Amino acid sequence: MIIDFHTHILPPRIKNNRSQYALQDAAFAQIYSGDKVKIATAEDLIASMDKDGVDISVVVNYQWTTHEFCVQTNDYILESVAKHPKRLIGFCAVSAYTDNASLKEIERCIGGGIRGVGELRPDTLPLDYTKENVIKPFTDITRKYKLVVLTHATEPVGHQYPGKGKAKPDLLYNFISHFKDMPVVCAHWGGGLPFYALMPEGREALENVYFDTAISPYLYRPEIYLQVSQLIGADRILFGSDFPVIAQSRVYNEIKAADLPEENKEEILCGNARRLLGI
Repeated sequence: MIIDFHTHILPPRIKNNRSQYALQDAAFAQIYSGDKVKIATAEDLIASMDKDGVDISVVVNYQWTTHEFCVQTNDYILESVAKHPKRLIGFCAVSAYTDNASLKEIERCIGGGIRGVGELRPDTLPLDYTKENVIKPFTDITRKYKLVVLTHATEPVGHQYPGKGKAKPDLLYNFISHFKDMPVVCAHWGGGLPFYALMPEGREALENVYFDTAISPYLYRPEIYLQVSQLIGADRILFGSDFPVIAQSRVYNEIKAADLPEENKEEILCGNARRLLGI
């Protein structure tokens, strides 16, 4: 079994009218203005999975600027998961962490079978994550329903790209401190956060944190698989492609070619995700 833990889909109406929706939501405009960044529907994703041999994909939404756009795209994910229940697992997204509308939206999506929340953008909200209980309403609801939280992450150096943002390791470190007893997935290798597992307090803070490989070929050399396995353990790395930005097979093939024991590759491609999602 192969599980891709990080994919994105949007409704056909948005795919076909991206310029119209770019006027409605600033976060969407930041990523999808112009035609360079690909947009995929659920059917595009299923076709990719069939082509590349992926059994299950976790479909994550995005922390859009407006609540209304989060609701629209959550609806499409819920509909797609209901249509392909054996192939897709859905995560919802909200625009904020403390307002009633966002919290009620998470509960609504739970009723539709959602399994997690993400892809979050903690760097876009004016919150001080060093303060205790600053996002307690959000952590309470994710803890109550045993949801997996997936957050965007940004490397503090390197080239710019659409949606890179400022979710750097220092911000992420403070953000994940609010989820100590809950699983958190940091996308894009956590922007380098695994390095801090070499510090005693860092290892403790990252005890329940996973890292996905989304868009890895665009960011790092293939040696990163071995390096992060040594830093934090192969049991906390998740295969994620970031489809449709990159082909699922490209990341999958990179993992298969990595300088790792076969049992570690199996953990990354399937085992860790199965354990985290209870499959």
